[in-house]
Amino acid sequence: MTYGILAGLTWALETIILGIALGMSPFVSTEQAVFLAPFVSTFIHDFCSALWAMLYNGVRGNLKNVWKAFCKKGGKFVALAAVIGGPIGMTGYVMAINYMGASIGAVASAIFPAIGSILAYLFLKEKMQWYRWIFLIATLLGVYGLSYSPDLNITNFWLGIIGAMMCAFGWGIEAVILAKCMQDPEVKDEYALQIRQTTSALVYGIVIIPVLKGWGFTIQLFTSGTGWLIPVIALAAFFATLSYLCYYKAISSIGASKSMALNVTYAAWSIVFTVVILRDTSVLTPMTVLCAVVVIICGILAATDFRELFAKNK
Repeated sequence: MTYGILAGLTWALETIILGIALGMSPFVSTEQAVFLAPFVSTFIHDFCSALWAMLYNGVRGNLKNVWKAFCKKGGKFVALAAVIGGPIGMTGYVMAINYMGASIGAVASAIFPAIGSILAYLFLKEKMQWYRWIFLIATLLGVYGLSYSPDLNITNFWLGIIGAMMCAFGWGIEAVILAKCMQDPEVKDEYALQIRQTTSALVYGIVIIPVLKGWGFTIQLFTSGTGWLIPVIALAAFFATLSYLCYYKAISSIGASKSMALNVTYAAWSIVFTVVILRDTSVLTPMTVLCAVVVIICGILAATDFRELFAKNK
């Protein structure tokens, strides 16, 4: 459960930092830049994350084991999950941030635990006790409350909603596939992370960016002196890699539905980091503080099996 909470906390950091990157001039300079921003930034983000994961696995001497894991049936399904969670889910997530703002994008995409929990129940037979459903619903209501503002700066509502739905279904399905794959002891969480991020980056670089004719714009970001843009995305990718690592460890140890309930607390942590990093205290209204507390507490309770807990205590 600690890994699940850390996954949410580090993903909130990633959300804030990526939101800063998307607001930088190269991504808002032209109509083409605005259109390509979600796709190009996600490609750079996942590419940098794959490098961070490679550094982690390389230091630990795991790169050979990563290849062995990929050659197994479970490893190939991890690659499939990467396509669903990366090019589909992550693009939707960045679209939600880009068209609805960082905090609203985070909140809108946070419905994925409900979808994932239903899928985990249907395909993995993970039991979801009635009180955990209540706490999960309360968490999502808290997330909805965090999204309310009379002065929202939404540039394209429908594209933002489409992005949020892509993200919710992509991440929900991904978590279920990963939980199944990591039941194989040879497909460890850190190996799955490497496969996931590398596959996602390759699909973006080989398929999505060329189809959108975005390689010229992408190369320009690296060659035309865009200041701190690439380092900021790389920093966001670093925290994303930490988040994924914690998230995968949580999935492998406590299951998909519990891990998703804990991971979704990033919607509340993003409010905390908005104040700490962006110095934006306007988000500290009684409503947001109350909803943030509800999201964190109910998210933890939604991941808690009280019968297991009491049995262990006895």
